[in-house]
Amino acid sequence: MIGKTRCRQCIPACQGTKLSDEVVKAGNAVKRFKEGDIAAVGCMVGVCENCREGLEQYCEKIPIFTYNSEDKILGGVTYFGYSKSIVVDEGFVLKVSDRLDLAGTAPPLCAGITTYSPLRHWNVRKGQKVGVIGLGGLGHMGVKFANAFGAHVVLFTTSANKTADALRLGAQEVVVSKDAAEMQKHAASFNFILDTVSAEHDLNAYLPC
Repeated sequence: MIGKTRCRQCIPACQGTKLSDEVVKAGNAVKRFKEGDIAAVGCMVGVCENCREGLEQYCEKIPIFTYNSEDKILGGVTYFGYSKSIVVDEGFVLKVSDRLDLAGTAPPLCAGITTYSPLRHWNVRKGQKVGVIGLGGLGHMGVKFANAFGAHVVLFTTSANKTADALRLGAQEVVVSKDAAEMQKHAASFNFILDTVSAEHDLNAYLPC
């Protein structure tokens, strides 16, 4: 069980779907955690064998999400980061170093891993030019990771007022995608482009890049 023993340590993010907090009780069968450990939990807990083997994307049942999902034990819906406590399977819990800032550990459990995975999978590295489309919850993490990997990072955005934030987070250049001339300057020059925009948009504008 993870509980808000110190409310300042409960860090809800993305409507409470990620949490970093202290373990207040561990079951008899739990081997990886003990009371007092700092733990982090993502947006879902497993419900089938595939989930328990780390293949959550092949879940054979409707997964139990930690926020706004049916609570099959108590009834109602789950509230996760907004709850007083939560009980989770240790297979879906990550141990957090007590030297880390808890406010910075919750976001990587969703936006962080969502953007880290493709960048790492395609071996983004120093000497490459990487484009990140959008500077929202995912995009800002993509910019930070790509910069940390040593790439030259270009942010594509429709909002010029995001330029300062993009540069502060690690982008070397910012392109307003509504500017056709600016888009043309970067044609056929990217090693990798990460699209983080959830809204419907025209991908054709980025294919020549």
